[in-house]
Amino acid sequence: MSIRTTTRATTGLGGRLRSATGLLGGFAAASAVHLGSILSGAPVLRNATKPALMPLLAAHSVAAAARTEREAPELLTPALLASAGGDVLLQLNDDTAFLAGMGSFAAAHVCYVAMFVRRGALTDRRRALVVAAAYATAWVGMIGQLWPDLGELKVPVAGYSLLLTSTAVTAAGLGWRTGLGGALFLLSDTLIATQLAKWRELPGHQFWIMATYVLAQYLLASGLLQHEERQERAAL
Repeated sequence: MSIRTTTRATTGLGGRLRSATGLLGGFAAASAVHLGSILSGAPVLRNATKPALMPLLAAHSVAAAARTEREAPELLTPALLASAGGDVLLQLNDDTAFLAGMGSFAAAHVCYVAMFVRRGALTDRRRALVVAAAYATAWVGMIGQLWPDLGELKVPVAGYSLLLTSTAVTAAGLGWRTGLGGALFLLSDTLIATQLAKWRELPGHQFWIMATYVLAQYLLASGLLQHEERQERAAL
């Protein structure tokens, strides 16, 4: 390899590193501003920043994969953009929009489950059964408690939460990072479900919904990328 080619490769790698770092910084900044707007009671800023969160994370994931000359997992960007669609629809405060937003998030979870399963999340069957049993117990308990207070949303919430639980179960099969991300996603949406059931809210309830959601999505995305890197190193 010539010195010129080496220099170009080094320059290209440096540019990809800066791009990935900059986009991660943008995601972190937008997340901080969004969470701050919830605490400070600034609805305009909150509504303006929320739609930007997942596209920034998607762009960072693509750039982070590119810096190692790989492509991001095939369904990661669709999962994050479907989540962004759900974020926008849930801001509309309309029953039809809420159901559409739930459908958008359901599509994101289908993408996540497919990615995790394709990467061997269920290979260790004993471990997968233990994790599935634990989450199934939690799901039955949660739905059992919420069911009487969900009204017309009983069936949609039960179906969506089952899909969400599937994400948590399969995420646990790829490592602690994705496993924690799946658990936090489940916690975030459980807090939303308690709002739908009109249960007493926690102090800073909306803040905790979004804080756990943003962290969950970051852990799922970054965990997938780390898994891809580990797999490539193991194959060498």
